[in-house]
Amino acid sequence: MPFTLPALPYEYSALEPYIDEATMQLHHDKHHATYVLKLNEALAKHPEIEVESVQELLKNLNQLPEDIRLAVQNNGGGHFNHTLFWESMQANGGNQPTGALAAAIDQTFGSFTDFTQQFTAAGVNRFGSGWVWLVQDQQGALRIVSTANQDNPISDGLTPLLGNDVWEHAYYLQYQNRRPEYLAAWFHTLNWTVISSRFQV
Repeated sequence: MPFTLPALPYEYSALEPYIDEATMQLHHDKHHATYVLKLNEALAKHPEIEVESVQELLKNLNQLPEDIRLAVQNNGGGHFNHTLFWESMQANGGNQPTGALAAAIDQTFGSFTDFTQQFTAAGVNRFGSGWVWLVQDQQGALRIVSTANQDNPISDGLTPLLGNDVWEHAYYLQYQNRRPEYLAAWFHTLNWTVISSRFQV
């Protein structure tokens, strides 16, 4: 099968107290694993499809056979979204970006604090399940967007730099219905070195 579940780049407990060990284990080992499984099942129906990367699948959804297009959108998106999510966090994370990304955030949103407030508001206001993103558009500008379910900004021609999962499975064991509290805590886990490496100057 073309896709496999990537290992977490840290221990399940590494993000405590902001994200608890039980949530991380369930989220990675069950939810993410299921997206990978179902993506591979969908692609197995059309072995003629040459798969280079999940990004290419998401960029070219309309070129896929109609009978698997939605499954690839949902499960390919789930696989890519979660992989980017894990890689964007680290033990003893937080702090703030530096360099070109920091300057772009200040120029676009006013300040890092203003950015976090706008990002959090977008996550809080995402109705139902979905994601909130910091993206770079085709002109190089930064934007905050949110997507439903496992949809990804790649499908809209945008480059995701940072994404937060606001499905309830990402936070409900620890935060119950307190999504704003989860969003605020999550900023303490971020690996800005990795996130900044995705920014194209």
